[in-house]
Amino acid sequence: MIVSQLCTDENPAGFLESKSTSCIRIFTNLTSSCTSDPALNAISYYRDFNVLKVPVNLTVFQPLQVKIIPVSLPASPMLIGNTCYNAVSEVIYKVKFNGIHGIQNVSVQFKVDNIYGNPRSILRQRFSLSFWNKSPSFTKQRSGNPGYITGAPLTALYNGTEQYVTILQNQDNGQCSEKRYGIRFRENMRTGCKFNSSFKLEEANCSHLQESLYQAFQGQHNPGRLAITGNADVNQPGEWNSIFIQTCNMQDEHCMIPMYLEIQVIWAQVGLLSNPQAQVLGARYLYTCKPLQSLGTYMNMLPLMTTVAFTDVTKWPEPPRSQPGVYWKLPFDFFFPFKMALSGVGCSSGIQAGTLLVTLTLCGALVS
Repeated sequence: MIVSQLCTDENPAGFLESKSTSCIRIFTNLTSSCTSDPALNAISYYRDFNVLKVPVNLTVFQPLQVKIIPVSLPASPMLIGNTCYNAVSEVIYKVKFNGIHGIQNVSVQFKVDNIYGNPRSILRQRFSLSFWNKSPSFTKQRSGNPGYITGAPLTALYNGTEQYVTILQNQDNGQCSEKRYGIRFRENMRTGCKFNSSFKLEEANCSHLQESLYQAFQGQHNPGRLAITGNADVNQPGEWNSIFIQTCNMQDEHCMIPMYLEIQVIWAQVGLLSNPQAQVLGARYLYTCKPLQSLGTYMNMLPLMTTVAFTDVTKWPEPPRSQPGVYWKLPFDFFFPFKMALSGVGCSSGIQAGTLLVTLTLCGALVS
């Protein structure tokens, strides 16, 4: 294939090696090759052979064999005039495996094309092989280790499941979308959209309106507990903070509808000055509500708005008042030469003169 680009039927596939190849086939007599050449027929790529779950050297038992299942079976090649219809142009294998249990399922999908009869007909075929795990991992990227990283997703715990905190997102026409914006650490946000209510704006539908609007603001998951650090463990309750929620209450027996949500997140730098770690200390969902009777002019299209604000409450230690002074330590008996020069006891005139010279030198050094 590398040298001539011609297709060869002896190109082995390696386990867990997803690859795609392309090659060409040349037909000198398309009239006979259209229905007789197995390379043009989809059946030859899965019928009459199986795939082993695991490599074995003994007798292959039936439970160790996996059949290749076609996703959709195209029609067999047929020749009409000088054209060969339904010739296989692409073969896509997908292999599902499960760790030490080996291959669990193999599927194949085909694409077909037509070959027009010429004295020398050429068909380019493509082959691909991909592997995927039966039980893929759904681990999320950590938002820090341990402290939050600026711009990393804010993480919350919903019924024992770790999720990212999200807010409203609008469509092109201004209405609320099913997609939502993710809140990122230390990034203040403001967003709004128009909510199309399926209930009439009547007092009788107060509870249904409130429930649908709370779900629009919060998403499918109600806010649970907020991760203190970016690598909080779901099995450690002490690593999660409660979220305080202030909802709408009845006022003078009138229904109050949430129209504005303010998410307040308090955080601080904790730890050593040389390596501080950002931690979330608490959060609050504060709803601003309006009476239902004052919303009749919106005609079931309610304007909703959400803001997110991060507040830094770090208390840095006070710096020292001044730089520490230099402590000079003098010799044990600094005045010993002076005492010897002045006493003159037991000293010759030569020694006294030398001592006096040393004394004068020291005095001169001190004066200068």
